[in-house]
Order: sequence, then structure tokens, then C-alpha cells
Amino acid sequence: MDRRTIKRGSGKQLVEGKAFRLADEVRYIQAKAADHDGRFVALGQLVLFSTDTGDAWLLDVADQLAARLARGGEPEPIHLEETDTTFAVRWKGRYRIEGPTFVYTDNDSHRVTSILGYPTQKIVQTG
Repeated sequence: MDRRTIKRGSGKQLVEGKAFRLADEVRYIQAKAADHDGRFVALGQLVLFSTDTGDAWLLDVADQLAARLARGGEPEPIHLEETDTTFAVRWKGRYRIEGPTFVYTDNDSHRVTSILGYPTQKIVQTG
């Protein structure tokens, strides 16, 4: 699986003026997915979003890495390691945007899934 450490430091603060914990953001977006509440959070090169269908994702828009956080309102497991200055995500796959379509390729199965109805325009604007 792809694994990337994103360091926060001088000039790389993801959230200014407040402590940032990726695990807290993941729990927040999973809770919104469980409520079938569409939300979009952009933090530097990271995007977290939930949909009204109960799906949720964590994306690295710089490298087009993806990890599903929820499906149909049910949380999906994610492996995160976090310290005060860095965090690491075990990315489960890659994504690309083709117009209104979110296309996800799973690292393990190599299965390609195309999904309509995601905030693709916002994702592209963030990247």
C-alpha cells in the first residue's frame, strides 16, 4: 500500500492558529457520513468529504491518493500514525477525476470503481 508522511512545520501549517489532529478530522467526517450529511473539508493538500449517501473519503490531492473512510454510513478502517509534528496514512488506493466522475483504483485488488455524485469540482479546485 502507498504510505506517505506529510510533515507540518515552517511554511507547511495545515491549520493556522489551532492544533490539528488528522484522527479528529477523520472521526468528524465519518460521523457526518453516518448522518448522511454531505460535508467538504480542505486542509492543505488533504481533502476529507462525506456525502448524503453515507460515503466518506480522505484524499491527498497533490499525489491523487485515496482512502475510503465510510461506505453507506458505516465507517471503514483506516491506518493512521500521528505525532505532534507528522502524520502518516496507509493509502488504500488512487483516484482521478474525469469530469463529474470520481474514479477510484484499489491498490490491492486493482479494481476500478467509477462514482457519480461526489464533489468532483471542489476536489479539482482544491488540487
